[in-house]
Amino acid sequence: MKIVFLEAQSIGDDIDLSGFDALGEVVKYPIATAEQTPELIADADVAVLSKIPVNKATIGAAKNLKLVCLTATGTNNLDKDYLDSHGIAWRNVADYSTESVAQHTFAMLFYLLEKLRYYDDYVKDGAYTQDTVFTHFDERFCEIKGKTWGIIGLGNIGRRVAAIASAFGANVIYASASGRTAQDGYHQVDLDTLYAESDIISVHAPLNKYTENLINKDALSKMKSSCIFINVGRGPIVVEEDLADALENGEIAAAGLDVLRVEPMLADNPLGRIKDSKKLLITPHIAWASVEARTRLMDIILGQIKEFFDIK
Repeated sequence: MKIVFLEAQSIGDDIDLSGFDALGEVVKYPIATAEQTPELIADADVAVLSKIPVNKATIGAAKNLKLVCLTATGTNNLDKDYLDSHGIAWRNVADYSTESVAQHTFAMLFYLLEKLRYYDDYVKDGAYTQDTVFTHFDERFCEIKGKTWGIIGLGNIGRRVAAIASAFGANVIYASASGRTAQDGYHQVDLDTLYAESDIISVHAPLNKYTENLINKDALSKMKSSCIFINVGRGPIVVEEDLADALENGEIAAAGLDVLRVEPMLADNPLGRIKDSKKLLITPHIAWASVEARTRLMDIILGQIKEFFDIK
């Protein structure tokens, strides 16, 4: 068996992949493009990848290919009809990063809510040594308790965030962009109500026809001016020019983003205009990437390959 990793760099070089070596020949490419993929997997039995499109153009010449493993949950880069018609199986991995993404959601919130960059700079720049009292009130912040937290996308991650937010005393509501039936034990509202009532909004939804460009000028205009918006779902859910305008105009208080429409971030991304860290925090798609989550991810994929080829 030949296993080809096309985007090994996206897993990190600190994760042990030696378990795959026992299955056969393993070739790891740090990064690959769609154009390079046909040549790189020409004789592969298994392709392990993340973002590369999987379709006739990229895998059509791979005559030995039997299994495509995604190092991700989202499958929007797969041409499933093509795979099915050619007898090529595919696997994705769900629920490997729930704790990591939920944790990062709150890390982003606390950074923005409590103005941590400002206070860290205040101390490290030496201003605190000049204070006449023991505390400093210039940047106000509030408690989560009693605030309304609106969640868009109530899957595994959304439910975990809901549980943690509830533990902090927040009133949790959620909306389904697709209009899915309400989940027992959770307070479902329509999107307009969520926008209008939420003090904090976090997105944990997949990218699909219901969520693409969901957070646009119209949606942002319905949010509270004190609202903190967090997107750890998918970048194209947000119209970035509209979000930049909303932040500059004070339509919402702040935003935290771990995902962007194009990654790595383009130099001309409109959000690059905003340098105030109290208004905007962007992290480079790391919410999923705790050591534990990446280890869990690769252990699951190893198990999927063993199961598919009936390797004990």
